[in-house]
Formats: sequence, structure tokens, C-alpha cells
Amino acid sequence: MKNDRKFITQKPEPLKNILNADFVCLIAKALKKADANFNEGAFQKNIIDNNWSQKELKQRIRFISSSINEFLPYPYRKQIGIILKVAPAFRGLGALVFPDFIEQFGHSDVEISLEALEILTQYSTGEFAIRPLVSKEQAIVLQQIKKWTKHSNEHVRRLCSEGIRPRLPWATPLPQFKKDPKNVLEILELLKNDSSEYVRRSVANNLNDITKDHPLLVLKTAKRWIGKSQETDKLLRHACRTLLKQGNSEALGIFGFSKNANADITKLKFQNSKLKIGDTLEFSLELNNVSKKSQQLRLEYVIYFLKNNGKHSKKVFQLSSKHFESGTTVFKRTHRFKDFTTRKHYPGTHFIAISINGVEKIKAKIHLTA
Repeated sequence: MKNDRKFITQKPEPLKNILNADFVCLIAKALKKADANFNEGAFQKNIIDNNWSQKELKQRIRFISSSINEFLPYPYRKQIGIILKVAPAFRGLGALVFPDFIEQFGHSDVEISLEALEILTQYSTGEFAIRPLVSKEQAIVLQQIKKWTKHSNEHVRRLCSEGIRPRLPWATPLPQFKKDPKNVLEILELLKNDSSEYVRRSVANNLNDITKDHPLLVLKTAKRWIGKSQETDKLLRHACRTLLKQGNSEALGIFGFSKNANADITKLKFQNSKLKIGDTLEFSLELNNVSKKSQQLRLEYVIYFLKNNGKHSKKVFQLSSKHFESGTTVFKRTHRFKDFTTRKHYPGTHFIAISINGVEKIKAKIHLTA
């Protein structure tokens, strides 16, 4: 039992360690099989150097793909031919090495790069690799993407949306689409009724990107698409999540939420309002639907996190979104004030509010200590 507990509390293995010496050896052997002149020993020695352990995941991917280019000293088309022989044997994070090769070197031959990405994205993803191609030959790439929207493989169809997201996380930005998303919306129109939720989810995330720069355009699109099917309505809810969290009245209205809901929060209780950073807050509240009829209500809790500069940063978390019958509904929730790479907590006074359909109804404070 003691050994079991020790195992459970161990930190998870860093993702970067998937790309280890054994993985590099597998790639080297596969490249040697595809090209008899490939020097697999020198390739491995070049990659697994004294600095390898210090490299993070994306750095390892980039270093391997750069080394493939170095040790396959051929014209780009011949390099791609060899890569396409090797890539089907790899999946997951490791397979990102091959689209990354195109991301670095593919702009020299957009046509062959698109042909390769159509294949490679089915093993991993081409969403990062296609972006430099968009910047180099936008018209050619968009023409190909339109054809791909009818592709039999859902990974290729997803690439049509994910690869042209204006604000794709961890990717090279596409400022031309942030400024004018017209071409993006034309592609999303072709994908909004896709049979795959995997694809429709990407469409929603793309639209949510667009709300950051052109909220009115997304609202106009949502009004055209709403009510056509349950799948599209679900897509739109996810697409408009930022606007809904902001309490945008037009967005709320599209989904049947009224700013003037006849409902209130009658109680907000904390099990303990004084916590240490890392502790979990337990709280409860009572929603009172005063109306004699059921109402569609969007219930959220809002935390105003204290920042290092003494100001507060607002973050919205959804509690429930549905039709509520007349009367009182009790909610119990927990929230852990643990530091993450994306959020650091600071000692001092933080505030928690409860909102109904974007309108804050009650607000209270808690105190964090180090």
C-alpha cells in the first residue's frame, strides 16, 4: 500500500519526454529504411547532444525536423517523398515532427506542401504547418481548403477550420484574418453542418476567435445559423461563449436569455472565507425563480482575482444553463485556488459574484493568505 501511495503522488511524466532517445532512434531507422544514404548514427548523435535534456517539447520537435532537413540533403520534393514513406508509422505528438518540417521549409513549394499536409494531418495535425503557406500564397491555399471541406477524412476537414483560425493558440498569427475574416467565414459556412462534432468544435473555436475582433459579425452569423439544427445551435453556444461570459445582451437574446430575468440569488455562503493559496473554497447559493413560469437562465460565478499590482482580474465560470422551474434551487460548488502556469494567485482580498443572464446579483469577498 505504501508503494501504491507513492506511485499515485508522483508527478506526471513531462510530455517532452515522449520525444526521447528511443523515439529519435525509431525515426532514424525509418529514415534509413526509406533512404539508404541516410546516416542514422550521425543523425542520432546530432540530436541527442548535451543540451537535449534542457529542450522543451516544441524545441525538440523543431530540432528533430531541422535535423531531418540537414541529413536529407536533397531538393524539397525528394525530402517530402521520403517523409511521406516514413510518417505513417508515427502517431500523436511524435508525428508533429513531419508537419513541422513543412512549417519550416514548405513555403518554397506550396503545391507539394499542401499535398503532403493532406496526408500528414491524418496522422497528427497540420494546423500549424499550413499557416506559413497561407501567408505565402493565400489564394492558392484557400482554394485547396474549399476542396478539402468535402474530404472523406474528418482530420482533413478539421484542418480547413483550425488551420485558418485568426488567433490559434501557440501558432503564428494570421493578422490578415484578424483584420478581415471574410474569407474565413466563407470556409466556416461550408463546415457548419459537418457530420463530425470534432470538425464543428473547430468551427466554434474559430468563430470565438473572430468575436475578439469582430463581435458584431459573429452575432450576425449566429442569427442566420440559429435554429437550423441542434448540432448547429450547440456549435453557436460554444462559438459565442466569450460574448455570453461578457454578458453581451444581443448574444444572450439569440439563445433565449433575458437580461431582465425575474430571478435572484437569495443566499451565498462560504464554508470558510479565509483560505490559503492552494486551498479549495466550498460555497453554496440559492437561486430563486420568482416567476410563476419556468425561465431559461444562465447562472455563473465570477471571481475577481487580486493581481500583483493590486488590481483585480475578472474570470467567469459557468454553473448552469437551462430552463428553471418556479421556486428555489440550491447549488453547491468548489473552487481551488491553486497556482497554474496560466494563473498565479496573490494574498489579499478576492471577490466572488453570482450572475444571472450576465447580470451580477450578489457579491462577497474572501481572503487568501500565502
